[in-house]
Amino acid sequence: MFTGLSAFPLTPVINDTVDLDLSAALVRRAAEAGADSIGALGSTGSYAYLSREERRRVAEAAVQAAGDVPVIVGIGALRTSDVLRGAEDAQNAGAAGLLLAPVSYQPLTEDEVAGLFEAVSAASSVPICIYDNPTTTRFAFTDELYARIGALPHVEAVKIPPRPVAEAAERTRQVRAVLPAKVALGVSGDEFSGPALSAGADVWFSVLGGILPDRALAITRAAQAGDAGTVRQLSAQLEPLWNLFAEFGSLRVTSAIAAQLDLLPQDNLPAPLQPLGEAAQARLALVLSGLDSA
Repeated sequence: MFTGLSAFPLTPVINDTVDLDLSAALVRRAAEAGADSIGALGSTGSYAYLSREERRRVAEAAVQAAGDVPVIVGIGALRTSDVLRGAEDAQNAGAAGLLLAPVSYQPLTEDEVAGLFEAVSAASSVPICIYDNPTTTRFAFTDELYARIGALPHVEAVKIPPRPVAEAAERTRQVRAVLPAKVALGVSGDEFSGPALSAGADVWFSVLGGILPDRALAITRAAQAGDAGTVRQLSAQLEPLWNLFAEFGSLRVTSAIAAQLDLLPQDNLPAPLQPLGEAAQARLALVLSGLDSA
C-alpha cells in the first residue's frame, strides 16, 4: 500500500455541508486514473474542519468509491480519545491504513507524541503512517522520534515534510537510515517529491495526485523506472503551479483547479477559508493552459 502514488483528493464543502457525491467522484477519478492508493481526510481533505460524523461519512464514501484501490484515512485530532474514535470509525469504514498527524493547540513534547502513537498502535489492526506536518501542527519530528515510533506495532510508513529540491536526495537518505526496515518512506510537498522518489522514497503522498492524477502518475512511474531525466523534465513543467502552491497554499490552489476543471463549484472549502481571488484565478488559468500545451 505504501508505494507509488497516494492521491489526496479534496473534501468538497458546499454551503457548509460536505458533499459526499462530489467527494466520491474525486476519489473515483483518481482511482480510475491509476493511483496506487487514496488518501482521504488528509490536509487537502480538510479533516481538521470536519466533525466526527462528517469524517466517518467521508471515509465510508471514499472506500466505496475507490473500489480495489486501498484508502488511507486521516485521523488527527486534538484529544487522544478523539483520535481513537476516528481510528475506530476509519477501520469500520474499511480503511486499509491510518494517517496520523499530532494535531495540537498546546505545544506537544516528544513523549506526548510518542504516547499518542502508542495508544493508536495498541488500538489498530491496520497499518499506520506517521504524518509529520510541522507547518500546520507546529510539531516537528526528530529523526530519533521517527525511529522510536517506527518501532511500534502497525507503524509502517512515515510521511516527511518537504525540503528544498536541492536537499531532497540527501534528506531522503538521512531519514531512510534511521527508519526500521518495516517502515516505508513517504514524501509530501509536491515540488520536493519527484527528486525524493528518484532518490529512493517509496511513496508520494500527493496533493497534485488528487486533482491532476495523470500528471502525478507520470512523474511517479518515471521515478519508479529509474528515469531521473524524465522526472526532472515533468517536474520542471509544473514549476509555475508549484509557485502558486507556495504563494497561496496548495489547498486553495487545488480547490481553484477543481473549479476551473468544472469538477466542483468555485466555493468548495469550509469557511472561513475562501476561494482564490480573481487575479490569482486568472494566473492559475494561464498555468493550466500552459500545462495543456506542454
